[in-house]
Amino acid sequence: MSDASLDGAKSALSKIRNIGITAHIDAGKTTTTERILYYTGVSHKIGEVHDGATTTDYMAQERERGITITSAAVTCEWDGHQINIIDTPGHIDFNIEVNRSLRVLDGAIFIIEGVAGVQPQSETNWRLADRYNVPRIIFINKLDRTGANFKRAFDTLKEKLDIVALPLQLPIGAEDNFQGVVDLVEMRSIIWEGGDLGAKFHYGDIPADMKEAAEEARQTLLDTALAVDDAAMEEYFEKGEVSTDTLKRCIKKGTISGEFRPVLCGTAFKNKGVQPLLDAVRDYLPAPDEVEGIRIAPPEDEEVDEDFLPIVPVDPEGKFAGLAFKIIADKYGTLTFVRVYRGVLNTGDTVLNTTNGTKERIGRIFKMHADKRQEVKSVHAGDIAAFVGLKDTKTGDTLADPADPVVLERMQFPVPVIDISVEPKTKDAMEKMTIALQKLTAEDPSLHLRTDQETGQTILSGMGELHLDIIVDRLRREYGVDAEVGAPQVAYRETITQPHTETYTHKKQSGGSGQFAEVTIEFAPSENKDEIVFENKIVGGAVPKEYIPAVDKGIRAQSTTGVLAGFETVDFKFTLLDGKYHDVDSSALAFEIAAKACFREGMKKAGPVILEPVMEVEVTTPQDHVGDVVGDLNRRRGIIQNQESAGSTAIIHAQVPLKEMFGYISHLRSATKGRASFTMQFHHYEAVPRNVADEIIAARG
Repeated sequence: MSDASLDGAKSALSKIRNIGITAHIDAGKTTTTERILYYTGVSHKIGEVHDGATTTDYMAQERERGITITSAAVTCEWDGHQINIIDTPGHIDFNIEVNRSLRVLDGAIFIIEGVAGVQPQSETNWRLADRYNVPRIIFINKLDRTGANFKRAFDTLKEKLDIVALPLQLPIGAEDNFQGVVDLVEMRSIIWEGGDLGAKFHYGDIPADMKEAAEEARQTLLDTALAVDDAAMEEYFEKGEVSTDTLKRCIKKGTISGEFRPVLCGTAFKNKGVQPLLDAVRDYLPAPDEVEGIRIAPPEDEEVDEDFLPIVPVDPEGKFAGLAFKIIADKYGTLTFVRVYRGVLNTGDTVLNTTNGTKERIGRIFKMHADKRQEVKSVHAGDIAAFVGLKDTKTGDTLADPADPVVLERMQFPVPVIDISVEPKTKDAMEKMTIALQKLTAEDPSLHLRTDQETGQTILSGMGELHLDIIVDRLRREYGVDAEVGAPQVAYRETITQPHTETYTHKKQSGGSGQFAEVTIEFAPSENKDEIVFENKIVGGAVPKEYIPAVDKGIRAQSTTGVLAGFETVDFKFTLLDGKYHDVDSSALAFEIAAKACFREGMKKAGPVILEPVMEVEVTTPQDHVGDVVGDLNRRRGIIQNQESAGSTAIIHAQVPLKEMFGYISHLRSATKGRASFTMQFHHYEAVPRNVADEIIAARG
């Protein structure tokens, strides 16, 4: 690339913002996205969630239910900058969408509800953004609602997220009287003229009754923001003030480093506060080359300190490298969404999938606008685009130039906690259903598909009842498969509570060479959660080294069927201590069979228990129903963690076994005359009480 074209590429890169909009369910993410698209000229009318007419909620299920299910990518322009936005779901069942979106974004807007403040899903998404070091700004939304309180919502940022929250605005008015904001950077007011489309606003003086609060907040802003830049601090000490450009530079620096998190406010539904939010995206969130990039993946099965892994920076000049973060199978074929980190890719190029070693030819490339598409001939570092027709690329795979086959950092996916059985209503539809489910599980890595060995049923595992309900609905609508669905089942696990050493000898003689293998294995609880750990302590060749992998394979294969009720066994360590072999009769198969039998015998004596998923539940209810709600949660084996008040509303936090939460929404609505709501998300696995374990074992019969 010539110097001139390289300068042009870098200049174009500085005008790109790849951002996500994320929050708790119903905090206003999709509504805010609609306003952004309207004010940036992408849409000529504003779609509303309650009308089922939004741009990013384009699936039939999203429009009917008024929720976001799949993250949608849209592109818009603001003040000469290209903003690529991903609107992510708030419902915990679709947390996979937030996870993979945050992995490939350079910045994020976190929307916090002005009445409730930080809610559980806000916390979960915040921790995900921490994992990927995503710079973010906070927008306190819905300040027009009854009970909205900026200060209370702001205080929850510090209490629940443990961050340095830095207000850049203060609200003028509250609830029905919310008119605009005080801009603490420019020290002026921004007042919106009416609430219809809110495109018109004017700048003015700060209201007299807010001057003292504004001066105090401005001082906090200066003290916090200038502390990240020595030159700016010097300018302040010399002149007693700093230029707006200097202050903005410091806010951007602190936002990217995470020293503090800027806070803005408004009401997206009433069209107030969106334009300054877009200015903040332009001014404070980073361009693709202003963040560190993405780490390369550690070698498989190697323990490596992530801080020492090399980083692939966003570089328009380097060899092509991109991360496939989402796959959609639609009527036009398979669309693979790719975030480009390095280089340029043109239509017709061939790339290497460095995750699985296959080559892929790039057919057509699209820039996506929700479910609409615009074909382009090439993509560059910093872009997000969709490739058509990739055959062997899955979510989390790396695509790279064969001349520099880098493997980018992989994604981590949540563990499914709920199962259903699905069977086609006619035998002829079996193949059709299998193909459809394979496509759906390729799209969504939090969806698992397996066949129950005992019953032959097809078992679908997901993140919650709503998640699986949507999948079954998509099977019917998109693939024409009517399925008989079994009642939701909890995805139980088994584990052990004490160490035990077992010796097992496998002998079989049937004329000619026989089978012989003996293993002595210690089974013990493991501190490595969600892992099975193997240690080999064979000395002196008691078991030849070529047979050791067969022992590992046998135990792991058998662990899918536990010894109490046939559930998968997790969180244990097994150590091969000793064994015997025969020169003629021993083989890898013999040692694998011996290991499986040793597992079946040994695990029974190692204190096996059944584990159940325990959910973190948050119930929002009017104060006069608190007693009923708490009593009901206690009856469901729930443990109340805490309870807080927000005006006339109470918020109850509890941990409740998933088994007890099936059908809870109907019960809650009837107990509170439809005035309460709840959210829940997976928290941890825990041993079930003995009486419950006996019921589960009896039911598995």
